[in-house]
Amino acid sequence: MKNYTITVNGTVYDVTVEDKGGSGVSPVTPAAAPKAAAPVAPVATGTAGGVKIEAGAAGKVVKIAASAGTSVKKGDPVVVLEVMKMETPVVAPQDGTVASINCNEGQQVEAGALLATMN
Repeated sequence: MKNYTITVNGTVYDVTVEDKGGSGVSPVTPAAAPKAAAPVAPVATGTAGGVKIEAGAAGKVVKIAASAGTSVKKGDPVVVLEVMKMETPVVAPQDGTVASINCNEGQQVEAGALLATMN
């Protein structure tokens, strides 16, 4: 038996640890990784365009602001994400027409995920 005094958040504890001999190292079995949720199939509308609109950060799609066929100007919101409890618009990088929406409201997306395309 070995006695130790430790301090945790300003509180002092006296701890007794049983010495079982051997190397003192016991094997650790890693916990199984949690299974990822099945991805929600995006609804692609229209034909894919050549200009990609991607998520700048991981978040949740809270609003689809434009639909396929909508004419948008540079800076117009296409999709709105909730990132760290703040609504963040993902805007059109240039003037054009939305060709497809590749996400659904309520869907969790990772940074860099394709949200929409434009022509």
